Amino acid sequence: MTDAKQKVVVVPCSGIGKPLGTVSREAAYELCDNLRPERTRLVALSKLVLGDAEARDQVRTSPAITIDGCKQMCASKLVKHHGGRVAHEVAVFDAVRNHKDLKPKGIAELNPEGRELARVLAGELAVELDAIGGSAAEEGGPHA
Repeated sequence: MTDAKQKVVVVPCSGIGKPLGTVSREAAYELCDNLRPERTRLVALSKLVLGDAEARDQVRTSPAITIDGCKQMCASKLVKHHGGRVAHEVAVFDAVRNHKDLKPKGIAELNPEGRELARVLAGELAVELDAIGGSAAEEGGPHA
């Protein structure tokens, strides 16, 4: 069970050069830096890819929220591969479908709609993060 002291790791997509990857990272920054800094710890996907011991330990010992930019779901797959438990996974392309008015464009810097999509997604994830705990987190499955 997740208690108030245990942080949830947030693992965003590293889809460098793709707008949905940028939305994923921006949503993770918003969630971890502004909305729930006391409850979250950001883990870079690249650290898991490289086999960083600290990153692997963090995903193994804490529930994870993964934010993927494409259907390959690399963040979610790598958390599971390293023995982690994905408490909630989200794909940015689903957020785009749910918010058709927010079309992300740009890579190094998102357009205003892309930035707003990242903020909206972060807000939705904050609600999910608040729900992590109890039976759903103990089961280890996503709430999606």
